[in-house]
Amino acid sequence: MSFFRRHEAAILGGASALAVVAVWEAAWRAGWISPLFFSGPSAIAARFREDVVEGTLLADMAYSGRNFALGFGLATVTGVVLGILLGWYRRLRLLVDPFVNALYATPRIAMVPLIILWFGIGIWSKVFVVFLSAFFPILVNTIAGVKALDADLLRAARAFCASDRQIFTTVAIPGSVPFILTGVRQGVAHGLIGVVVGEMFAGSQGIGFMIAYGGQTFATDTLFVGVAIVAFAGILLTWMAERLQQRFSRWRPSR
Repeated sequence: MSFFRRHEAAILGGASALAVVAVWEAAWRAGWISPLFFSGPSAIAARFREDVVEGTLLADMAYSGRNFALGFGLATVTGVVLGILLGWYRRLRLLVDPFVNALYATPRIAMVPLIILWFGIGIWSKVFVVFLSAFFPILVNTIAGVKALDADLLRAARAFCASDRQIFTTVAIPGSVPFILTGVRQGVAHGLIGVVVGEMFAGSQGIGFMIAYGGQTFATDTLFVGVAIVAFAGILLTWMAERLQQRFSRWRPSR
C-alpha cells in the first residue's frame, strides 16, 4: 500500500484545513474582515503566543483540564457501570427509564443556575456540569450495547452453566465495548461543551471564562484562541477514543 493510501485521511484533511486557513489569512490581510467582529489566523497566533508568555493561558488550560478530567472520569465510570446494570436487568431499566429519558432530553445549560445554587461557584459546579453533560451519552450507549448482545452467545454461555459474573466478564462487557466507546466519544464532545458553559456562567478563570471575556470586550482574537484550544482538545480526545475503539474491538466475542 502506498504512503498516500496509508495516510489519505490525514493528507486530505490537512490539505483542506491549510487551504481554508490560507484563504482566511489572505482575506484578513486584505482588510476584508473587521477585527471588531472577527479575527485572522496570524492575529490569533500572536495572541496565543502572548498569552502563553505573558498571560495566564497555561493556568487557564490547566484549570479547565482539571475540571474536564474530574467530571468526565466520574461520568465514564458511573455511566458504564449503571449502563451495564440497566441494560442487563430489564425491570430495573423499566423503573428508571422515565427519569433517564427526561434528564437526557433536558438541555444541560438550563440546569446550570440550579447547579450553581447547589455547588456554588467553585470547582465542583464546573465538574458537575461536565459530569452531567458526559454522563447521559455514555449511559444510553452502554444500555444499548448490553441490549444488543447476541442472544445465541448468551444461550450458549448459560448452556455451559456460566455464572452471571462469568457472562458479564466474557460476553456482556466485551460485546458492549463498541457501544461504550461510541458513548465515550460522544461524551467527550458534550463534556467539552459542559466545561466551557460552566466556566462561562460561574467562573473567573479557565478557557470558558476567557471565551466569555473575549466576547464581552470584543477581543475576538482572545475569543478565537479559546475556541481553537477547545477544538483541538476535541480532535485529540476523539482521536484517542477512536484508537481505543480499534484496540479493544477484538474483545468483542464472535460466533
